Amino acid sequence: MTGFVAGSFTLTATDGTARAGVLHTAHGDVATPAFMPVGTKGTVKGVDPHELRALGASIVLGNAYHLHFRPGEELIAELGGLHAFSAWDGPILTDSGGFQVFSLRDTLLESDDDGVTFRSVYDGRAERFTPELAARIQERLGSDIAMCLDICAPAGVPRADLEQAVRRTTLWAQRQRELPRAPGQLRFAITQGGLDTELRMRSSEELVPLDFDGYAIGGLSVGEARAPMFEATADAASFLPADKPRYFMGIGDPEGVIEVVSRGIDMFDCVLPTRTARTGSALTWEGRLNLRNARFARDPGPLDEGCACPACARFTRAYIRHLVNQEEILGLRLLSLHNLRFVIDLVAAARKAIERGAFETWRGDALTRLTRQPLET
Repeated sequence: MTGFVAGSFTLTATDGTARAGVLHTAHGDVATPAFMPVGTKGTVKGVDPHELRALGASIVLGNAYHLHFRPGEELIAELGGLHAFSAWDGPILTDSGGFQVFSLRDTLLESDDDGVTFRSVYDGRAERFTPELAARIQERLGSDIAMCLDICAPAGVPRADLEQAVRRTTLWAQRQRELPRAPGQLRFAITQGGLDTELRMRSSEELVPLDFDGYAIGGLSVGEARAPMFEATADAASFLPADKPRYFMGIGDPEGVIEVVSRGIDMFDCVLPTRTARTGSALTWEGRLNLRNARFARDPGPLDEGCACPACARFTRAYIRHLVNQEEILGLRLLSLHNLRFVIDLVAAARKAIERGAFETWRGDALTRLTRQPLET
């Protein structure tokens, strides 16, 4: 586009607190709200990059923690960076690895102002991440968006622990702000504070003046109840600048996606669509369907009426149930394609509703449809 500036974010429409926009990156534009399929180890499990494009995905997520250990950022850099290595030519966001370090509590050894020491999940060896190393790994990976290393505190910890997470996350962000980046690479800071409104405000007040390219809301969807989580999301989003993208880390269920979009979130990721698929379940407007259930044995219909994914366009529920129950890889692949398409289409519909000023009506109708039947497990 004329006058392209990597990293610029254009807000194109608002409807209440819901937002539509465009994030410009070195590997293309991302229309927001945007769902990012998770390719933790350099691949969205079971899905080819060309299939991701056909499903409507515009950006994917990779994880610095796992790629650092297997196969290593230097090897990936030698082979042209993560885009060339994974054969995905669109935008990539890389998580710093902080969530893995702090969520895998049994591997955590110690954390201090310099960094964090933990045991690798691969071989049990003591390893150390610092803000500088997290930035270096992502520079070598060559992602379009690099996340700052942060402290992700679990739900229910004492306030003193949340205060420490906020203080250290700010300290580390200050050190990462001016570190070398890959060409055109954006850097997002992560706000912390759990469900504490005052700490959320403090975290934002410390990070926003550093003028990062975007801001993530971390430390939510980590075990807390849903209603207070959504309240905290609204508060956290309100403390962030309107002209920068806002990223909720780790949400991907249909109802959750709608709720965070309604609170001003622009980007989000989650393994839920593909992980749910690998359990044999489909996300649909009828709720979550467990295809192992006998009631689908003779069902000639598609997984979801009106869905244009490869699974729905060509195969019946009965056939996919057969594949799943016989542990055929094709069944799990088809469910993965469908679940990703379902969430991507849902987000695209939310964007269109925002653009025409009808988001609240669309939201109410969508939530009613999604919750009209109990979810199957």
